[in-house]
Amino acid sequence: MLSYPTVRASLIFFAVAIAGLLFADIAITASNPWRDLGNFFLGVVTPNFFSSEGLMTALLRTVAFAFVGVALGSFFGFLLALVYRLLPVRIFCAFIRAIHELFWALIFLQFFGFHPLTGVLAIAIPYSGIFAKVYSEILEEADPEPRRLLPPGTGMVAAFLYARIPDCWDQMRTYTAYRLECGLRSSAILGFVGLPTLGFYLESSFSQGLYSDAGAMLILFYVLIASIPLWVRPKLLPIYILAAPFFLGEGLPIVWGNVERFFTEDIIPAPLRGDEGLTGLLPWLNDLMINEALPGIWNTILLTQIALVATGILALLAFPLISNHFGGPVRRTSGHVFLVIARSTPEYILAYILLQLWGPSMLPAVVALALHNGGIIGHLIGRQTNNIRLRPDAPAGFNRYTWELVPRVYRSFLAFLFYRWEIIMRETAILGILGIYTLGFYVDSAIQNIRFDRAMVLILITALLNIGVDALGRYIRRKLALQTMPTC
Repeated sequence: MLSYPTVRASLIFFAVAIAGLLFADIAITASNPWRDLGNFFLGVVTPNFFSSEGLMTALLRTVAFAFVGVALGSFFGFLLALVYRLLPVRIFCAFIRAIHELFWALIFLQFFGFHPLTGVLAIAIPYSGIFAKVYSEILEEADPEPRRLLPPGTGMVAAFLYARIPDCWDQMRTYTAYRLECGLRSSAILGFVGLPTLGFYLESSFSQGLYSDAGAMLILFYVLIASIPLWVRPKLLPIYILAAPFFLGEGLPIVWGNVERFFTEDIIPAPLRGDEGLTGLLPWLNDLMINEALPGIWNTILLTQIALVATGILALLAFPLISNHFGGPVRRTSGHVFLVIARSTPEYILAYILLQLWGPSMLPAVVALALHNGGIIGHLIGRQTNNIRLRPDAPAGFNRYTWELVPRVYRSFLAFLFYRWEIIMRETAILGILGIYTLGFYVDSAIQNIRFDRAMVLILITALLNIGVDALGRYIRRKLALQTMPTC
């Protein structure tokens, strides 16, 4: 078995995660975590839907930010996809999608303030890079035969519209709908930096110990995600997109002088702004790297690798919950509910909840990342097993799981896992805002201390780290000959 490259790669990643546990801060530091956990679940089963007059407004604004951000992201992503073959375009798209939406929000907050434009751009910019990559892959895989059948002299634009778009339309529409679900999650967590979406009220409820209020908000969010097929209809999309900007709220007016100062002064390294000049730049960078960047990189990589393996383990344990080859309809329905909740809850919200219940450490982050990403992969693999036909004498129970199904879906499982690797690292970095010592912690600290120059360097390092992991993941998938697929 060790001769298989996929098994060897899996064991290497597993060994790295085990070694990482020796250096990680994995602990429950709360004085009475079981009581707090019980109070939280009691709040979920006794939700208070009438707790706040602004709750429905927050829900509406969560949807509005998602629609506007995703619509702009898909539009500009499509334009970028048309020229994605150019190296500068690919580099630009890789950079903007490597920076998490919350980091973009923190940047725009410094000069736009609590204006709707902050939330819209925080979603639209990284999503443009994601859409560009996925749309370009879909267009490249289009069947070339329809174009050859066009009459001679057909223009390039006409050939594109009539020969390529129709062949790709269903895939592009399906992915855009999926990205809208991701946009709703992104919109919700923007509330944690002060924008008036669901995360703002969720954080306020937890900070006051109002678990029934928090439970109501989570239930409303799950219903919103689960009901997307019912209210997101193609004929209604133009109406939603046109109406969404009017529900973003007004916010505070933009002071354009702050915008100019941010780009001309705030993000310029301190030595270059002062009298030290270039001679002081090297000590400044050295201090930043030793005291902030390197510890942040170490903790980000450490937490990412542990969470990646935990995600894989959870996904392998979870996919039988919805597989037709195990259990009955009651068990599969329960499994679907569990996986819907796991994959619909943003990692940031899960980590925030667990940090309130268990105290500050890496454990809440690992569990949050594993639950969300494991739920996504477990759902996809479980659906894949439903298309597998077993022979009549196939074993049952545990032997069916270990000897029949896992070997047949393992390559797809690894492909999904390595696709999620870069996403897990993006989330790991941003979880530092919650107090975990990843790169996000040092970015947030620099912003709180009005040291935007240091924050921008750390965000740049975060983006480069994500680009590197993405490239490494593609290399491993290529070496293992794993099938590629777009992912959130």
